[in-house]
Amino acid sequence: MKLYDSRRAPNPRRVRWFMAEKGIEDIEIVDVDLFKGEHRTPDYLTRAGAANVPALEIDDETTITESVAICRYLESLYPEPNFFGRDPKETAVIEMWARRVELMVAMPLMMAVRHGHPRLAALETQVPEVAAANRAWADRAMKMLNRRLAQSEFIACDRVTMADILAATSIDFARMVQFKPAEEMEHVHRWLEAMMVRPAASAGT
Repeated sequence: MKLYDSRRAPNPRRVRWFMAEKGIEDIEIVDVDLFKGEHRTPDYLTRAGAANVPALEIDDETTITESVAICRYLESLYPEPNFFGRDPKETAVIEMWARRVELMVAMPLMMAVRHGHPRLAALETQVPEVAAANRAWADRAMKMLNRRLAQSEFIACDRVTMADILAATSIDFARMVQFKPAEEMEHVHRWLEAMMVRPAASAGT
């Protein structure tokens, strides 16, 4: 298998973090330079089907894009430690929180960075109002996470799961535009500190 990766984007970091947590080291890593447009070449588009990273090439016929789909596939091959749920109830709760994080935390923060960081103007036409609106949405989402983390050590259950990896990588990525949870989000800060000292956090950068 080959993982088409980029250190410049947040979604590939999710997969790197996930692999580090599981100790997966037998997948070839291929770096894709986004600023050189390597994700838009005919060869890459034929292989991946879309100009997205990460992409996991399983064999000559199958390449998976979308970070969560890649992690789900890898979990089926490397089932422990578990990040997607051990029984139907836990699986549903993790899926619920992962979806909330994707829509209310990850997407707004990615849009805030894409439309707010000067260097990314080379990749798309930036709209400052888009950056501001998404940043405000993410601030509201921090309140939701803070309420949840007042009740639970981690987002979905009593251990790190995919929901935590999604949230931590997104919040850390948003440092590019000086985003950080408000000081009164004490439970978010406690959780984020715990996530960022995990060995996999540095492996994912």
